[in-house]
Amino acid sequence: MKLKNVLVSFGVLAIILTIIPLFTANFWWIRIFDFPHGQLTALTLFAILFYFFKFDIKLKKDYGFILILSACFIFQMTKIVPYTPFSSHEIKNASSEKNSISILASNVLQKNNQYQKLKNIIAEQKPDLVLLMEANETWRDSMKNALTTYPYRVECPLENTYGMLLYSKKELINPEVNFLISDTIPSINSKLKMDSGKIIQLYATHPTPPSPQHNPRSTDRDGEMMLIAKKARKSNLPILVIGDFNDVAWSKTTQEFQEISGLLDPRVGRGFYSTYNANNFLLRWPLDHIFSSNHFTLSKMKRLKDIDSDHFPIYAKLNLEKFSTTNSKKKKLNEKELEKINKEIKKAKH
Repeated sequence: MKLKNVLVSFGVLAIILTIIPLFTANFWWIRIFDFPHGQLTALTLFAILFYFFKFDIKLKKDYGFILILSACFIFQMTKIVPYTPFSSHEIKNASSEKNSISILASNVLQKNNQYQKLKNIIAEQKPDLVLLMEANETWRDSMKNALTTYPYRVECPLENTYGMLLYSKKELINPEVNFLISDTIPSINSKLKMDSGKIIQLYATHPTPPSPQHNPRSTDRDGEMMLIAKKARKSNLPILVIGDFNDVAWSKTTQEFQEISGLLDPRVGRGFYSTYNANNFLLRWPLDHIFSSNHFTLSKMKRLKDIDSDHFPIYAKLNLEKFSTTNSKKKKLNEKELEKINKEIKKAKH
């Protein structure tokens, strides 16, 4: 096969993969292409650069092909740039840590038995709040000694890879385990008392991913995200939403989640902090999230060391500061948009 044909094939693949996620269909084989956006951008740039080696200035089709590839690259970059230092922060840097809360969230991988690695990280970071996902009774029992300083806890260990354990040094008020969409997929909501005495609202979630082995459609994931977004929108309290969303920060669903809830992403202006796949550097993207309302500023955020899971743990320290509306992404919703959200939730519940 001629080199130019190979380069054209790369270019056509990049164009197709750019277009597929634009479809609103919720089939897993469409939604899965939301994830590898960084890799797709690199592939498109590769195709553009190398195509110039075989570019024929006399052929109009070569100009047309480069033009289409360039348009794809620009579109892809608009999705990526917000998660680079070239963009301003959605959550501002903290000026102090007088009223802070530190959070460690980790999808532990249920079959993983390297408990000591996570224990070491918890001992090192000393977070106020620990959320463990994919945790069964073995994980709960194995982590018991490492979490004795966490008097407040919500434990829902399961054997279906959706167990959830929440531990807190700060008081949890009326914590609940909810099954928002499916009776096998838990989420947690609780109020939490900060050291200052102020109350915040906390949601922890881990919806199913769109994949053939988990769920052939993204309906359940999207529905759970929209439900939490609606709850967050109605709340008058400062809000934190944490967990493995099984969705990337730049997807249409996550962007809608932010617009409906008004919650902010600490990654914006700082980096990708890609937590999955810990076992494959080339296929890595941000699935684990810590969103907050604009009551918070950020002291630090980092991806933590490998614990032999397919996810890296994520850590953030936020400070509850004076309320400001300047950064909120919450948008006004018209009747048509509200109807669309409610339909999405209703579809997920059936």
